[in-house]
Parts: sequence; structure tokens; C-alpha cells
Amino acid sequence: MPTVPEIMARERDGPPITMLTAYDKSIAEIADAAGIDIVLVGDSVGNTVLGYETTLPVTIEEMISHTAAVVRGVKEALVVTDLPFLSVGVDESVSIMNAGRMLKIGGADAVKIESGPHTISITRRLVDLGIPVMAHVGLVPQRIRQIGGYYQQGADESSALEIMELAKEHENAGAFAIVLEHMPADIAKNITEQLEIPTIGIGAGSHTRGQVLVVDDVIGLSNSLPPFARKFGDVRTEMSNAIKKYREEVISRKFPPEDMD
Repeated sequence: MPTVPEIMARERDGPPITMLTAYDKSIAEIADAAGIDIVLVGDSVGNTVLGYETTLPVTIEEMISHTAAVVRGVKEALVVTDLPFLSVGVDESVSIMNAGRMLKIGGADAVKIESGPHTISITRRLVDLGIPVMAHVGLVPQRIRQIGGYYQQGADESSALEIMELAKEHENAGAFAIVLEHMPADIAKNITEQLEIPTIGIGAGSHTRGQVLVVDDVIGLSNSLPPFARKFGDVRTEMSNAIKKYREEVISRKFPPEDMD
């Protein structure tokens, strides 16, 4: 099982880090058996599983429930879980309690925080208490109402510098890794070269120390893909065909066969 120190060491040695989301036991088992290093219980569960338009409605209780389900399916991978919108950074004691519940009740190995200037001190405090923190800069979907859309970040010198400084401050605060989302590849490369902790990219080019995608995009279950994702399978078609076949055989009385009585 990869540990937090082992993941941190990948910055200096070893193959790129593989990270994939999962939201239930079945997918977690498959990802784990496939050798994925980090299974992320993303608040993207809101869009992919719960039917929300954004991640904003996702609650801490929903994240704990999905985290616990994923943990029950994982034997080897490191399980990291998102702290959802307004569950961290508003009040320190509440932030600590919510992060602690993810480990104590959900069973996660670490938490991921969509980072900003307001999360530097809480990252440091959580690490001091023994809660590993993965930071997240660039496009942070929990700020979708503020930024107005899922736009690439760091495209100009000022915003690129801001992202760099934020990444450095979270490394200094004790984050063990950092997600770089939807930014120019050269910016992600620069951040990766200047940090000692590993970077994990999503829509950030090929020069990060690892990659993460949403599992629904990878397996072909999503209706549409973001520009930086790739469909590696077509589970949606396979599921549709299987369900149609089931329906047809029930209607034609082929299922169940008489010898199953």
C-alpha cells in the first residue's frame, strides 16, 4: 500500500503517480486491483453520481458516506477524500472536525483541500494534528460561481505567479502533494520544478509527477468530456446494451429460463 511518505518520494524517484476518482465500493475495487496509486473520493461525486449541476451542494455527510464505501473496496491504494464546499476554511475548529471525521469515520488516509490564501493556516494546523493534506490549485471548481466557468487558470503572468506562490505556501504549510488543474503546461512544469512535493496534473500537461482523471470520463460513462480528458473505454454503451438485452428477454419470457425455477 502506498503511504504518504512513499507518494512524497515519487518526486525524486519512481514512476509517475496514478490517481483516479471512485465513489463506491465496486469501482474502488476495480481501480485498486488495476494498480492505481491513489483513489480520490472527489466531490465530483456531486456531478457524476448525485445529479447536481456543480460540486457546491455536496455535503460533508455525503462525502463521508462515499469515502467509507470506497475504503471498503480498497486494499492497496492510498485513499484521499475531498473536503466539500464550506466544510473547511470558514472556522478552524469546524475545519479540523470535518477533516478528522473523514479519517475517523470515513476511513480515508488523507484529505484534499481546494486551496486558497485562506487554507494555508488550516493546512498547517491539520498537518500538525497528523492529518495528511493534499493541496489543489489552478482551477478550483468550488469557486465556480466566483470565476464564472470552468476556464483555464494561469494564462497570464499575474495569475500564473499567484498560482505558483499559492503552491509554494501550501508546500511550506506541510501539504504532501498538490493537484494542478486546468492550467498551461509550461506553468505546471515550472511549478513542478520548483516544488519538492509531487504535483498531480489534470489538464496541466505531461510534466507533472502524476495524473488524475474522473473515473466516469476514463471508462466512458460520462455524457461529455472536458477538453483535457480522454475516454479509454465505452462502459456506457456496454451497460446500455446489457440493460436493453435484459429488458428484451424479460418481455419475450426468455429470462428467467424454466430450469431456474
